[in-house]
Amino acid sequence: MQFHRAPIAHVSHVDLKVTDLQRATAFYKQILGFQVLNQEASTAQLTADGETALLTLHALDQPSEKSRRTAGLYHFAILLPTRSDLADFIKHISAQNVPIGASDHLVSESIYFSDPDGNGIEVYADRDPSEWNWQNGQVDMAVDPIDAADILKHATDSGWQGLPAKTIMGHIHLHVADLQETKRFYTEGLGMEIVCRLGDQALFIADGHYHHHIGINIWNGVGAPPSADDSPGLKFYTIQLNSDEQKQSVLKQLEGIRADVTEENGETIATDPSGNRIRLVV
Repeated sequence: MQFHRAPIAHVSHVDLKVTDLQRATAFYKQILGFQVLNQEASTAQLTADGETALLTLHALDQPSEKSRRTAGLYHFAILLPTRSDLADFIKHISAQNVPIGASDHLVSESIYFSDPDGNGIEVYADRDPSEWNWQNGQVDMAVDPIDAADILKHATDSGWQGLPAKTIMGHIHLHVADLQETKRFYTEGLGMEIVCRLGDQALFIADGHYHHHIGINIWNGVGAPPSADDSPGLKFYTIQLNSDEQKQSVLKQLEGIRADVTEENGETIATDPSGNRIRLVV
């Protein structure tokens, strides 16, 4: 978890648009084991530790069907503290009648599924950073089958008890319209680094030598339009910066590339070239 605290800039929170708040909240409680930190008529803040919100659900007033082949959320990723937690989660979700996928990324092991609105979710555990293979500033990643039998050897007697208190938001992966233009926003604007490339289709971006805090891809097509405002999906996500000085430096860099930055309700919102909105906080 050392890659998700100061001085490293990292994704700390995700805000999602959903069509049915009650249905979505029930899903995130039952399937992922979130607790409700605070709930109002149109929003629900969800937490793992009972203190810090990791995910906020926003009910759409008049939702349309989920946008297809657009820029926006591919998945957000919940990082579990240990491989044992992942083993317990696999046993739990396997009994929930939820379709899942799975991948061994060399740096991590992951389970994939979607919420009732089709928002993509990853639940994963990192391998120890000493096992990650770096070459010339790039980390080796793959999309291999997981060894489920080996993971399940680490399941605990108590089983899944909901998200462990040390669970955090690990990363976010986005569909974008143009890979190079979006790369410039995240590197020259936000000051992060490209740490892995998947051909000319996807880039993985990080601060502090993590395997990735942000993924971007063009799998929905070059020039994919932004997701509609009334469609389920990403509302915005939060990047936690280290200090006011770092925030001012980032804002100057964003101004230098003429990025879209606004102040909304006292919060700083930067919008990437594909319309994905990022809340910048200290």
